[in-house]
Amino acid sequence: MRSRLTLINIVKKYCWLLIVSAVGLLSCQSTKPEQADVMPFYNTANFDAEWIDKDDPRYAHIHTISPFSLTNQLGHTITKDSLDGHIYVANFFFSACPSICPKMMSNLKALQTTFADSAQIRLVSFSVMPWADSVSHLQTYGEARQINPAKWHLLTGPKEIIYTLGRQSYFAEKGLGLQKDSTDFLHTESMLLIDKKGRIRGIYNATQVADIERITEDVYTLLKE
Repeated sequence: MRSRLTLINIVKKYCWLLIVSAVGLLSCQSTKPEQADVMPFYNTANFDAEWIDKDDPRYAHIHTISPFSLTNQLGHTITKDSLDGHIYVANFFFSACPSICPKMMSNLKALQTTFADSAQIRLVSFSVMPWADSVSHLQTYGEARQINPAKWHLLTGPKEIIYTLGRQSYFAEKGLGLQKDSTDFLHTESMLLIDKKGRIRGIYNATQVADIERITEDVYTLLKE
């Protein structure tokens, strides 16, 4: 009889622990909306995901990409304003890169193909060696890789502007980038998903096919917003 009561008590204790654990798990997830198709915002270089409702006072202060004016491979001026209203994927590269850049650009080309017929989607690649990547050089580079200039901007311009933009606005090197300036070479495999209002909605590794698949799904989610 005693052993039976002991077994019952153990079962009761186990069930109670399961309930407490479940409640704790739910409380940890309380800041994330129940809808699976709601994208977070990223406001800092730490890339902590934040789900901010439009009625939240913080909504008006969500981090946005700073204004810029650079030149694409056709010699056209591309600004933050010209990208507003578009969802775009941003990354940082240089044409002579022998390591991660070829893989990144090849993977990004898959996105160009996937969203070829979507007027709302753009790709934007910032050269981190603008002194070497002139407009004409980027045009040759793009043509050799079947990059569609109407869909995909290869941007060049003043180094300091690109580096400041990459580190302090796109947070391309995450927190470490905030400790660097234009004298430190910018080299990262990150790609950023930017929404129609210039806000960061995701960070991914452009060298990984799995992340290309993930960002593709997230683009479709943003298209529904």
